[in-house]
Amino acid sequence: MNHVYINRALRFILVIGSVIAGALALFYVSKVTYPFIIGFIIAFMMNPLVNFLVAKAKMPRALAVIVGLTLIFSVFAGLITLLVVEIASGAEYLARVVPEHLVTLIDYIEHLFAAQIIPLYNQLTGLFQNLETGQQDTIVENIQNVGATIGATAGNFIKNFFEKIPNILSWFPNAATVLIFSLLGTFFISKDWYRLSALGTRLLPAKAKHSSKTVFADLKKALFGFVKAQATLISLTTVIILIGLLILRVDYAITIALITGIVDIIPYLGTGAVFVPWIIYEAIAGEMSMAIGLGILYIVVLVQRQVMEPKILSSSIGLDPLATLIALFVGFKTIGFLGLIAGPVTLVIFKTLQRANVFRDLWAFIKGNNQPVIK
Repeated sequence: MNHVYINRALRFILVIGSVIAGALALFYVSKVTYPFIIGFIIAFMMNPLVNFLVAKAKMPRALAVIVGLTLIFSVFAGLITLLVVEIASGAEYLARVVPEHLVTLIDYIEHLFAAQIIPLYNQLTGLFQNLETGQQDTIVENIQNVGATIGATAGNFIKNFFEKIPNILSWFPNAATVLIFSLLGTFFISKDWYRLSALGTRLLPAKAKHSSKTVFADLKKALFGFVKAQATLISLTTVIILIGLLILRVDYAITIALITGIVDIIPYLGTGAVFVPWIIYEAIAGEMSMAIGLGILYIVVLVQRQVMEPKILSSSIGLDPLATLIALFVGFKTIGFLGLIAGPVTLVIFKTLQRANVFRDLWAFIKGNNQPVIK
């Protein structure tokens, strides 16, 4: 057997094994170091702000990091406070109008039972009495089986719900611990950003420095592009909903638009979690003009999201729209809702590695060329 092919096969197995071992090691290490990974991401994203404060305000880097963290959390706290105030105001409005709507809903249900359910029940009872004894027993048995199945399902749901309450409560202390360590990690990583960068550069082999710089630069561009794209999509959705609600003369349109825009972050469900129940209720309450208006607004929001998402993601991250659309679909089909985020991220990483010639260098290594060309 040709020794060249044997060596290539061994090198191929070595590359695949190294990739799998690295992925597994990264997975298990990240499970115990994720607060510091979060801290690194925050430090990475706030690094331009820290550099600006150091250069323009002549602050020591440690003070610039503290000011940067304070500014960021102040903005988030202000937005959350504004949202809470708007929600409280909207809740006060709902407390006044919901009882009236509830009366309307109850009247509708009573009318439905009187006009539809009771006559149908009497008709079915008459048909049931005309059946033979065996047929009646079969129907009763099937109804009992359905009732038992529904009861068991409801019982399991309630049991699982109450069993998960301790886990939910235990999440809060853990979240506080993670937040503290993430903030501390952010401070120290951001303060020593360039020292850590220089240390990482020294530890890398000479051949890997160029590729790592390219990968890091492209991932930085893609990360900020992805955040920018999501913010753009949510802003577009919020503005369209606000305009539509103002046209429909809905009370507290700003509050509803803000809440719906935030809900739009939820993959797959998105604005439908707000619009669908709302449209159904308006239809039941007899407000058909409002239901039709909300339905048209929901369709407009849904269409613009589906049309604009691949385009904005591709332009912000630098990917082909068709490839982005395929990544969204494959990600969703593979791992569900999170795949709508993981799909484009995986595509970005793959594209970044390709631009950095990582695959070309690996192929050169497998073929036996230990001097890959670095341009």
